[in-house]
Amino acid sequence: MADEKVSMLYKLKPISDRLPTVTRPEGHVHFRTKMMWVVVVLVLYFVMTNVYIYGLDQTETLDLFAQYRTIMAGSSGSLLQLGIGPIVTASIIMQLFTGAKIIKLDLTNKKDKACYQSVLKLVVIFMIIFEAVPQVFGYLVPSEEFVGTFGSIGAKGLIVLQLFLGSYIVFLMDELISKWGIGSGISLFIAAGVAQQLFTGTFNWYAVDATQAMSLSNPPAGAIPKAIYVVMNCTPAEMASQGYDIIFLQQPNPMIA
Repeated sequence: MADEKVSMLYKLKPISDRLPTVTRPEGHVHFRTKMMWVVVVLVLYFVMTNVYIYGLDQTETLDLFAQYRTIMAGSSGSLLQLGIGPIVTASIIMQLFTGAKIIKLDLTNKKDKACYQSVLKLVVIFMIIFEAVPQVFGYLVPSEEFVGTFGSIGAKGLIVLQLFLGSYIVFLMDELISKWGIGSGISLFIAAGVAQQLFTGTFNWYAVDATQAMSLSNPPAGAIPKAIYVVMNCTPAEMASQGYDIIFLQQPNPMIA
């Protein structure tokens, strides 16, 4: 009878245990150590948001989910294209299946919880591939040089591999924060993405269209630089007719959002 109650997921545990993971600390982790790991992970996160996918044609690629990148802690065209999407989706699936008793695991039991956490890595890997492949074969366009070197399928396969590595590193960083840092890695990444957007949206001095000269129709993208530029380059009549609209209402980053 006892064997019948053992979840089938235990058969996957030997496989998932071989995957890279972050070990738990054996004792108390000092606050300074926690803060150190939080800073290290944040730096690595921001570095990865600026490491673009090798071989991707940035000019031809269309990001259908650009408006959700901040929420998903991702960055379009970078190694963090998928953000925390695979991790969150995998966690939701596992929680739903466990709550509905489709997966027979008692999370109050240490062995069952360890099995749950271990198999979650396999589900995350599946979700990374499940989310990466449609995007790469859908609208993430490899460059002509990349296709010429590796072929169409090879180029797209290498882009999928880069997305896989980037997303799995995010998963490991989430584990690192949960075990050695403070709070949840997912929450940290979302907060970091929102903070980055707020900072750039407020102080970005580059023109909205970087390929065109800066003008009243192409002002700085940041809210504060845009306001300064408009005030310094508008006559009183222009301020009355369009200047205030540009500062307070015109996208991107209007003062009144």
